[in-house]
Amino acid sequence: MSKSLIVQKYGGTSVGTLERIEHVADRITKTRKTGTDIVVVVSAMAGETDKLLKMACRLSKNPARREIDLLLSSGERISAALLTIALQARGIPALSMTGRQIGLQTDSTHTRARIKNIDTQRARKMLRENHVIVVAGFQGINPEGDVTTLGRGGSDTSAVALAIALGARQCEIYTDVDGVYTCDPRIVPQARRLDVVSYDEMLEMASLGAKVLQIRCVEFAHKYKMPLIVKSSFEEGDKGTLICEEDANMEQPVVSGIMCDKNQAKITLKEVPDQPGIAANIFAPLAHASISVDMIIQNVSEQGHTDMSFTLQREDLREAMVIMDKVAKKIHATHVSSDAKIAKISIVGAGMRSHSGVAAQIFKTLSAHKINILMISTSEIKVSCIIEQKNSKLAVNALHDAFNMKGKPGKMNAKRKTAKKVKAV
Repeated sequence: MSKSLIVQKYGGTSVGTLERIEHVADRITKTRKTGTDIVVVVSAMAGETDKLLKMACRLSKNPARREIDLLLSSGERISAALLTIALQARGIPALSMTGRQIGLQTDSTHTRARIKNIDTQRARKMLRENHVIVVAGFQGINPEGDVTTLGRGGSDTSAVALAIALGARQCEIYTDVDGVYTCDPRIVPQARRLDVVSYDEMLEMASLGAKVLQIRCVEFAHKYKMPLIVKSSFEEGDKGTLICEEDANMEQPVVSGIMCDKNQAKITLKEVPDQPGIAANIFAPLAHASISVDMIIQNVSEQGHTDMSFTLQREDLREAMVIMDKVAKKIHATHVSSDAKIAKISIVGAGMRSHSGVAAQIFKTLSAHKINILMISTSEIKVSCIIEQKNSKLAVNALHDAFNMKGKPGKMNAKRKTAKKVKAV
């Protein structure tokens, strides 16, 4: 691991205007003067990816994923080129690179590609020649030579993967927030920033709707023990939140965070034959379409039939329903229905391993506020409940109070308001 190399990733709001790009260039220049080698990964300017996607959808209701990848990858390339120009204007030897040029090789799953390898030969040469490398995140190249993208938030994954491949001492994620919070401050104003979060806790938080980091980047960091630091690109001097291995010698808080994911949907199959192989027939076609399933509940069998419900990301609902209509006919289920007006509320904490009564407190709190629980899922450090979406804000605030997680309000919300003013040029 190189003591002098760090990888910095800047999100869409951080490079959302030319003024913001100038600010990032100043920050990199200041770090560079300390003798630190830097590889920078950038996202597209705020709003650019959505704008490109809307244009494609105006031309076609179902644009080919290969073409979508080529289209969307242009946003990060623009950011990388502009930031490199700003650095060069400050006398910093800098070079922009696409996913192909940095050697990021993926499989051929367009719009959801997985990283297979990173050929670091050219990057190491540029670093030896004293260059700051500015990489277009979110993208790579498949074996056929086609551009691929890593899915929403993929620039985080690009950054961590490059940090690991190049042996950086740490990966810094700069965004419009100053760290990881106990809850979304837009929902709970008293949410507080966490100084340290374990990989396991962050994995749960990311999978449960925390939008600070993409789950795949945390998985990479956890596997290779790469320290992650989440900081604000809008403020100087913030320590941010360190994501690292759990310290076994320290007493962990029972609950570290409460997540609310409104991007959820539920599908239910009625009167499914209760026999071997049925579950495989239901979920194999979804896996083949790269649709991830979260919670699964199967009712008690009655007269050889059962109902089965599962949750998934709302953006996958339409495609999943098309698949499930075909599956229902194949397995002779009587009916398929969906519900997109749900939310998943999750309580996460490494301290839950050694403390009892967390689930009981959750259910008691929700019951006291007349909030019905539709589905429940647990792990060693997490409890998740599916509820009606209309009750999500009430549920999160009630649980935040019940577990005494209050902090000083104001600072985070002020930064978010500032970030909202940043628009793509």
